[in-house]
Amino acid sequence: MTTNAKPTKVRLIDIDDDNLDQRLDNFLIGRLKGVPKSAIYRMIRKGEVRVNKGRAKPEYKLRIGDQVRIPPARVAASDNASGVFVGDTLKSQLERAILFEDDRLIVINKPSGLAVHGGSGVSLGLVEALRQIRPQQKFLELVHRLDRDTSGCLMVAKKRSELRRLHLALKEGSIQKTYQALVWGRWRGISHRVDAPLAKFQLASGERIVRVSADGKASLTLIRQIALYEQSTLIEAQPITGRTHQIRVHCQHSGHSIGGDQKYMASEQLAYFSSLGLNRLFLHAAQLAIPSEQGKTQLFKAPLPAELTAVLSRLSGEGLA
Repeated sequence: MTTNAKPTKVRLIDIDDDNLDQRLDNFLIGRLKGVPKSAIYRMIRKGEVRVNKGRAKPEYKLRIGDQVRIPPARVAASDNASGVFVGDTLKSQLERAILFEDDRLIVINKPSGLAVHGGSGVSLGLVEALRQIRPQQKFLELVHRLDRDTSGCLMVAKKRSELRRLHLALKEGSIQKTYQALVWGRWRGISHRVDAPLAKFQLASGERIVRVSADGKASLTLIRQIALYEQSTLIEAQPITGRTHQIRVHCQHSGHSIGGDQKYMASEQLAYFSSLGLNRLFLHAAQLAIPSEQGKTQLFKAPLPAELTAVLSRLSGEGLA
């Protein structure tokens, strides 16, 4: 509701160490509580938000000394800007999905179908839900992302220092992510190295996709066969780089699109997986290996969701390896 909305004034904020490396959109969401996220993204898109007097994208990482111009906005009286609240069912589901939590970090088994962040037509994402569930927690930020349809291990930092530490670890390649996927066709060979540059494109329809392109960014995925079936293969994938849709596009490029992938899979292949009862993308972030500050490795595992194990059980009779 906006009946009691109050207009804000233009603000110029100098970025210090407390906001170092924070995404611009997350910074604005924190500063404009009560403003719908759709309005915040619209302000960024229209150039009303300025960083050092210039336009910036939502994913821009703030640096010490940056000056951010926050334009006037109407702030709703409610603390919940989207007007969407976490129901008891989702609240219980997310509480049960937490794999690990201490005073610095949450590792959660994200359910498929839940976006990690609100915006772009999504009213409520996982991080917003966590903020409602933990209102006393002043800082909760995503360390990395998973596609909306991908389930599994996701890191959420509870301190900015932890966010920076993990971002650095991701940049250095010292965090190992392991996914499981069921792909089309019999992918022969135990191990594969898919080294193919990826680039983002926008179709005439407005849909955004990723393709292998000589002009793209270097991208590397390591694939290991887990089980071979009559018309599909269960694989383990380790993305060495972290590009958008990397595993999905590398699998497609290799001739083995991931089951249930509405964006990158042919319709006849989709029909086969649908006949197995697969109604989502069969991609699951099964494991995270994170270096601790003491130099040891913390290992977190998320079991396959029931809807994916059910698909595998239907294939078990035709397993060949």
